[in-house]
Amino acid sequence: MNKRIYLSSPHMGVKELDFVHEAFETNWVAPLGKNVDGFEQDLCNYTGVEYAAALTTGTAAIHLALVLLGVLAGDEVVCQSFTFAGSANPITYQGATPIFVDSESETWNMSPDFLQEAIRDRIRKGKKPKAIIYVHLYGMPAKIDEIHRIANEYEIPLIEDAAEALGSLYKNKQAGSFGDFGILSFNGNKIITTSGGGALLGNDKGSIEKARFLATQARDNAPHYQHSTIGYNYRMSNIVAGIGRGQMIVIDERVKQRRENYSFYKEELKNYECFSFVKEAENVKANRWLTTVLIDPKKSGGSTRDDVRIKLESENIESRPLWKPMHKQPVFRDAPYYGDTISESLFEKGLCLPSGSNMTDNDKQRIVEVIKTLF
Repeated sequence: MNKRIYLSSPHMGVKELDFVHEAFETNWVAPLGKNVDGFEQDLCNYTGVEYAAALTTGTAAIHLALVLLGVLAGDEVVCQSFTFAGSANPITYQGATPIFVDSESETWNMSPDFLQEAIRDRIRKGKKPKAIIYVHLYGMPAKIDEIHRIANEYEIPLIEDAAEALGSLYKNKQAGSFGDFGILSFNGNKIITTSGGGALLGNDKGSIEKARFLATQARDNAPHYQHSTIGYNYRMSNIVAGIGRGQMIVIDERVKQRRENYSFYKEELKNYECFSFVKEAENVKANRWLTTVLIDPKKSGGSTRDDVRIKLESENIESRPLWKPMHKQPVFRDAPYYGDTISESLFEKGLCLPSGSNMTDNDKQRIVEVIKTLF
């Protein structure tokens, strides 16, 4: 059988082990340490934000952002529906209710029109949302200016979920640096990885310092273990942060490689009318973390997204449907939803193609040849 081609496998550089070895040699393998401090500074330098807290996951970062914004039981938080569950689950950790909003068809991210409709309707019902969580899906920046204009109009803080978008640019500014808080993820399949990890970004020193405090079990400044508030075990370890430091050295190269994957697929499939790709706006540069494609059965002779996925899997090639919208998930079946059927249609027709930055030219050629056999 041919070797397995993964959707997005980790891609190490050459310096990660140097930072990890230093942690071992100094016996600093526990949470916090020189690598954690250095990784946080690397993230600030790269994104342009003032402060960063390195954490265990991007989901933990969203949770802490909600805590810092004062979201409590009974509150409501607007959230993009077309996203990974990690964007929405922390809302329920706080006992709050997610208010899901549909996507628009240009970037596939939160629709400003439906966002405004949702806010107005919740206010009419006596529940002004406490926060808005919007996402840069698959590394494609959302309509940031429009979303921020609406949030500012209603004075609602913004959590910018850039978990998939490190290295993406909007008007030459890094994704993750726009919201009241920015969120990053370094899960094993992300554009850079620490095997598992995330970060909370922001420009308010007090907020990020409080996030670090809460993330270390909210231990008070005392010679013994004393706690005056509930905390969480969310702080990144010094070992993991060492991997992150090495990965930050190659982030620009990884973005370049992912964008080259997208260009390859687009060129190879350009003559097949059934395939369409999400396009960049003039002021946007996406990191193209995953190359995604829509497959229209009406133009493909009946072949569907799943036909392509199953065919690739039969050749030991991993692909994956786009995210199933949160408002269609059983766990959120009772949550309010504002929108049409755009995100549902994207889910039904969309496929994530193998996009690892470590794929070879032969790997990519093999993938498109398998796809072409269906058409």
